[in-house]
Amino acid sequence: MSNLQINIRQILDFISPEEIHSQQDRITEIYHSLFNKTGKGNDFLGWIDLPFGLSGHVIEDIEKAAEQIRGKAELFVVIGIGGSYLGARAVNDALSHHFAQLLRPDKAPHIVYAGHNISEDYLADLLDLLDRKDYAIAVISKSGTTTEPAIAFRIIREHLEGKYGKQEARQRIIAITDKEKGALKQLAMDENYTSFIVPDDVGGRYSVLTPVGLLPVAVAGYDINALLQGAQQMQKIIRDNIRNMHDNPVSLYAAARNSLYKKKRLIEIMVNYEPGLFYFTEWWKQLYGESEGKEQKGIFPAGVSFTTDLHSMGQYIQDGERHLFETVISVNNPKRKLSIPFDEQNLDKLNYISGKRIIEVNHMAELGTRLAHIEGNVPNIRISIPEINENSLGQMIYFFEMACAVSGYILDVNPFDQPGVEAYKNNMFALLGKPGFEGATKAINKKIKEN
Repeated sequence: MSNLQINIRQILDFISPEEIHSQQDRITEIYHSLFNKTGKGNDFLGWIDLPFGLSGHVIEDIEKAAEQIRGKAELFVVIGIGGSYLGARAVNDALSHHFAQLLRPDKAPHIVYAGHNISEDYLADLLDLLDRKDYAIAVISKSGTTTEPAIAFRIIREHLEGKYGKQEARQRIIAITDKEKGALKQLAMDENYTSFIVPDDVGGRYSVLTPVGLLPVAVAGYDINALLQGAQQMQKIIRDNIRNMHDNPVSLYAAARNSLYKKKRLIEIMVNYEPGLFYFTEWWKQLYGESEGKEQKGIFPAGVSFTTDLHSMGQYIQDGERHLFETVISVNNPKRKLSIPFDEQNLDKLNYISGKRIIEVNHMAELGTRLAHIEGNVPNIRISIPEINENSLGQMIYFFEMACAVSGYILDVNPFDQPGVEAYKNNMFALLGKPGFEGATKAINKKIKEN
């Protein structure tokens, strides 16, 4: 039985149980098309098998490479964009000490990220850090030509070779790329970099359970086998309950989202009450935005961190347009224990909660907020996990990936491509004068003059 639980009772004032359960037959068909790989985008369904599909030697090779990096590096720079870094960052940030970068490093390097923006200041500041630290890098790209990571890799590789010399630099670079083709694959072969494969049939935003996510998680010192076991548990729950929506959290979540969407709830806000889940929300936003947002369809994914954002965005959620709903990630137990002390003066009037643990106060803030928002006509879906650890994160990753695929098929879009992403790239290439974009450059210049 999965430890992840979903509660949709708090949306039943907005949609009826019949509206949820009437989708069972359609969702059953979708599962068959996903598991049999016959639906839209079926050439990118390799992620479905990942929890059980990675061979033992791949896991061993990842752990061996991670151990070698831990032996020589204080910092590990992960160069990638979108799914090439968000999944790893979601897991590592959730599991790590909140102030790890300010504490003295232990056996595991600190993980830092590059190639996810084109900020000159960010890269220059990163080089300042790399001047002072022993480091290694992973560059993650199927093609090796994606602009943001390619720029970062070119700059950091030059720095690495200047600091350590070419021979030692080769021992500090790991390439995670295509099996056979692409610029990064060619470079990795020429330079004899340690390499791992991004499977051809796994898109970036579904790649966290490949070496793309597993290597940085292993370098950070976390248990990648437990992460995969969590995903395995969730897959088993789904397969065992394909025709049983009541016991299938993915079916309930996808059906609930679809029902709310039909009622013009066009924005889904993921809510977390733990700061460590901030980047999990960012990963979720990419997964759903890039998968569903096509053909003028799809729910817009947003995120808030409570209770912090209750003092800002909370006002809009409570009293603004009624076009949204919330999915709340609730964590039952924290990793640490801390209670509120008694104070004789009681100037802050907090003695009424003295002796209580912080988690009790956080849970009451969560419950009070959900009740207020429901009363304010904001549907709430609640997803709870016992604690933040590798197993529960593995469950959540596979849960949201499968629910995203099911939701996309319900919308009748291909959840595994991203044709809209190319528009900005083509404009940028034309503006920068990239060879082959001369015709587009003229069109762009005309648009600029007109606007």
